[in-house]
Amino acid sequence: MNRRYRKTIIAGNWKMNKLPGESKDFIVQLKEQASAAKWCDIVLCVPFTHLHAAVKAARGTRIAIGAQNCHFAEKGAYTGEVSCRMLADMGVKYVIIGHSERRQYFGETDSDVNKKVKAAIDAGLRPIICLGESLEIRENGAELDHIRMQLKAALKDIDAQQLRKVVIAYEPIWAIGTGRIATPQQADEVGSAIRETLRSIYGARAARGVSILYGGSLSESNAGGMFAMPDVDGGLIGGASLEPASLASIIDAAQQD
Repeated sequence: MNRRYRKTIIAGNWKMNKLPGESKDFIVQLKEQASAAKWCDIVLCVPFTHLHAAVKAARGTRIAIGAQNCHFAEKGAYTGEVSCRMLADMGVKYVIIGHSERRQYFGETDSDVNKKVKAAIDAGLRPIICLGESLEIRENGAELDHIRMQLKAALKDIDAQQLRKVVIAYEPIWAIGTGRIATPQQADEVGSAIRETLRSIYGARAARGVSILYGGSLSESNAGGMFAMPDVDGGLIGGASLEPASLASIIDAAQQD
């Protein structure tokens, strides 16, 4: 992590878990830890049905609430979808875009991701753009080229000013929910490639300000080693974010020098 140039961010992704009423209890338990978190931002990305309760419970704390998806249109005949402006109007601050589960199960393309990123920024949200490779791509040694391609597609027509709102999350698909995890060195290698790609497009000053998170079976037991890497600026945490104590331990790890 490099706190001189960019924020450390710990973001929990609850996926399709918990009930709306549990959001309040969870945030109440996490408040004490959040108030002590001087060196990192804390984000909880909860299901759509939880957002109202979570935003209300987090009011007056250092916990920001994020959504797990959005639609790229501002409004229209898109039954069942939720726009970025709807999210922003509720008090949501972040939105996950391009998670591998959205790409795999719901057919999201790089073009969809790009349109959602633009819509999120226009609405005042901070997009957390997910990038990641399959095990087959990694075993073929093509992971860095794949990540660079995803990144460039996601940021098409995004300028340097807009980039300041963007957070990048590297989530190797082979490590999500499997118990497997990239080594700190593997995560940092990808983080470095992401930052170098940003530097080539936007220049060094803009690139060094972008927070790059690691996700994929991140837990309290391995967070410290991961966060010690210079191009890992926090985490996008799945299963370990469902328990306040586990998430608090990861926040503690992110606070260490």
